[in-house]
Amino acid sequence: MSTTEARIWTVDDIRALGAVTDLPTAAAVLGIGRSTAYALAAAGDFPVPVLRVGRRYRVAVVHLLAIVDPTGTGDLTTPRSGASIDTTRDPHRTPVRRHG
Repeated sequence: MSTTEARIWTVDDIRALGAVTDLPTAAAVLGIGRSTAYALAAAGDFPVPVLRVGRRYRVAVVHLLAIVDPTGTGDLTTPRSGASIDTTRDPHRTPVRRHG
């Protein structure tokens, strides 16, 4: 039994995931355990559509938003509240690439 506290996901946290996320993250957003999530996905019973890519499962974030925020637009391009532009950053600096 885990003694870690469950994370509370906000709409902004979910939007920050990008366009797609992995199955364990989608399960955490929905409050589903990892093992149960894989069993549901394999049976085709996961609460949102799941895409199988090779041996991995991927979930479109827009489907998670539709469940978590049904009155929202589900649009990932809508600016988040409090968003701002960092004017102190050097625009000529090469951006750091992150792979997720």
